[in-house]
Amino acid sequence: QPVLTQPPSLSASPGASARLTCTLSSDISVGSYRIYWYQQKPGSPARYLLKHQGSRVPSRFSGSKDASANAGILHISRLQPEDEADYYCQTRKSDDFHSSRSRWASR
Repeated sequence: QPVLTQPPSLSASPGASARLTCTLSSDISVGSYRIYWYQQKPGSPARYLLKHQGSRVPSRFSGSKDASANAGILHISRLQPEDEADYYCQTRKSDDFHSSRSRWASR
């Protein structure tokens, strides 16, 4: 089972860009997994943001994979105060389901 690692926190200023990473354990390849991202605000359930390819949210949010770092990446451009939240990454392959979380806070 893959182990996911995310930085515990990330701070950035409104209007700037943020790059959240979700690094997979070295024994498995990010190329074999789908990476999903979720956003959770205080008092609300986590909501699905996007997969590593494609997006169902505003274009400020985008996902990608970095094979050299064996990681999934969530890019957020033109940060807004309402983007402050917990962000969860999730990998899925077949019926596997694993998650880890990271927090981004505006400054």
